[in-house]
Amino acid sequence: MKSNYLLIHGSFGNPFVNWFPYLRKEIENRNLEVYTPDFPTGVGYQNYENWSKLLKTYVETNILNENTIIFAHSIAPIFICKFLIENKIKVKRLVFVCGFNNYLGIDKDYDAVNESMYFDYLENIKKYCQDIICFYSDNDPYVKYEAEKEFADTITENQILIRGGGHLNSESGYTEFPELLKYI
Repeated sequence: MKSNYLLIHGSFGNPFVNWFPYLRKEIENRNLEVYTPDFPTGVGYQNYENWSKLLKTYVETNILNENTIIFAHSIAPIFICKFLIENKIKVKRLVFVCGFNNYLGIDKDYDAVNESMYFDYLENIKKYCQDIICFYSDNDPYVKYEAEKEFADTITENQILIRGGGHLNSESGYTEFPELLKYI
């Protein structure tokens, strides 16, 4: 069975910003299935429960399965890990960009929407995916380098540090992200 792809945005994001349109087009150009869910955002709307409800529809329709490759940015990597572990779902590959866990202090709105995503036992994700890649930078303006490095160290040895990459989003110049293409 061919792989399919899920691209998961971060807090206060959507599927039409950062490098998501670029990556979606690159995947579509290979005649592959790609999905870019638009998760609820904003204080009072973005939380683990609401994001899980939406992602469960992808499980129920067998879009999210053992042939799925997930690209996720910012808060989305920890959300994906928690969701896969809690629902005991195996996937083919996880490509995480600027992932972190248990990190507060960005600002009150980000802390409010991010906190429900955090959980312990992150290392258990290895039971649900053997192929995990983490990208992060050394100067993220939102999440400390140490938090991103600790997240990556917990789940994989396959890490790519991008020096001066910021939050690896459009604000940091990442409307295209060719380094991701080799993981399609």
